[in-house]
Amino acid sequence: MSLLELKGASFGYNQQDIFTDIYFKIDKGEIFCIIGPNGCGKTTLLDSILGILRLKRGDILINGGSMQKMRPHEIARQIAYIPQAHNKTFPYTVLDVVLMGRAAYTGIFSSPSEDDVVIAEEALALVGLTRLKSRPYTQLSGGEGQLVMIARALAQKTPLLIMDEPTAHLDFKHELTVLETVVQLINDTGLSIIMATHFPNHAFYFENNNIKTSVALMDQKTFSQVGSPGDVISEKNLMTLYEINAKVVACPIGNGGQLKQIIPISTIS
Repeated sequence: MSLLELKGASFGYNQQDIFTDIYFKIDKGEIFCIIGPNGCGKTTLLDSILGILRLKRGDILINGGSMQKMRPHEIARQIAYIPQAHNKTFPYTVLDVVLMGRAAYTGIFSSPSEDDVVIAEEALALVGLTRLKSRPYTQLSGGEGQLVMIARALAQKTPLLIMDEPTAHLDFKHELTVLETVVQLINDTGLSIIMATHFPNHAFYFENNNIKTSVALMDQKTFSQVGSPGDVISEKNLMTLYEINAKVVACPIGNGGQLKQIIPISTIS
């Protein structure tokens, strides 16, 4: 039985389909990367997996059970969400923001318990931000804020995380910090992750770090190909998907191995 499985998933508004006939599954300790051009339906697909949108056709199974029969708090105990950006409107402390991840386990009129606080502090420790737990969230950098979002998701204690372009607004160092954190979490906790990303190189990074990685190319409202990064992310497929000329090269790295990277050359006019 898979942790999560989509069977013929389709969604649309009125007569306009956004995505159709999506099939894939993910098991423990895996990462599933969805790549594709703007407007191809990646975020709408993630919203459907989160239970925010109801499918027009098909089904989403969590541990073999249909999501359509699950209540929101039941879904929230199985799947946590990490957005690509988060507005820092109120100066909650970092610990308070992470405690919000315990909402699925807390009654409407209840406060977080001592156990909830311990879980939140453990989540902060996993992403290396214990030193910032008392700092106002509004005072964090973009990279620190994204790690707090990861910690908040970890505090939900779910087996699956959904990430929507988690490094979209980060500099090189903080982008790499997020990727390293993802690898560490999968290795240490056995988490599974579904990630929509505009950076196909991320999939090569995970594969090079011995994480079981699958890639889906999303175009024309469905998955055109699904497979390992080495098989799916090719120069030909990048040309078809993004209408660009690109080279896939192998870079030597310090441990004697090689890391594949995509070098964009030009758009196709």
